[in-house]
Amino acid sequence: MTTHRPRAVLRAAAALVMTALVAVGCASSSQPAPSSNLGTALDQPVPRSVLTLPLTDAAGHPTTLEALRGKVVVLGASMTLCQEICPLLAANLVYLARQTTAAGHASDVAFVQLTIDPERDTAARLAAYRQLFRPAPGNWSTLTGPASSVSAIWKYFGASYQRVPEDSPPARDWLTGRLLTYDVQHSDVVVFLDASGHERFLINEAPDTSGKQPPPTLLKFLSAEGRQNLTHPEQGESWTPKDVAQVVNSIAGKKLVP
Repeated sequence: MTTHRPRAVLRAAAALVMTALVAVGCASSSQPAPSSNLGTALDQPVPRSVLTLPLTDAAGHPTTLEALRGKVVVLGASMTLCQEICPLLAANLVYLARQTTAAGHASDVAFVQLTIDPERDTAARLAAYRQLFRPAPGNWSTLTGPASSVSAIWKYFGASYQRVPEDSPPARDWLTGRLLTYDVQHSDVVVFLDASGHERFLINEAPDTSGKQPPPTLLKFLSAEGRQNLTHPEQGESWTPKDVAQVVNSIAGKKLVP
């Protein structure tokens, strides 16, 4: 089961304003600005039509991205049956959520994984996924929703994904033990929103866990490529928890993530 990592096509406006925003917008913060080599700096409001698209959390409750207004949001594309990148993304976001909680800023930052596989990622499956990280921090969310909502949100943020045939021999579902019938190729997009609902930064690289490991169930579920990504991340083409902390703190203008 192979999940390729094609780069999302960044919007032209983002490329045009990136340098100015890094130099001017982030420089006004009391926290260091993230490197332009890490990703793309922006400052554009996300349309309400995107923020209010219906989603569902792991408890089965209806929600939206709009419900997170007032917080800095770190939003990653993922799926529970990914064997290469998503378990590493989850390990990083859960670590950051716990660090933020310990610092007393759990209500200021939301770490969110929104599926790119809504057909299989039901609320019940997301709940089982969260159990692998128990106790799951309250400021880490796993979301799903109607395929139309998921597609519209990730299309807006520039994340590409498509269903492809499963590898041969197929892997087995870590939850049910059943053979998998398809995979989803997707880009490794992490989006940062500020408290007013503006998109402020975009990373399109794989996560580097800096030695932290996913829970045993997901560690066992990793493919050979996933284990390579975990132990030998691509230098210069990956992001660490420290990188995300710097982006969040710069957006907030104060140190929320240690």
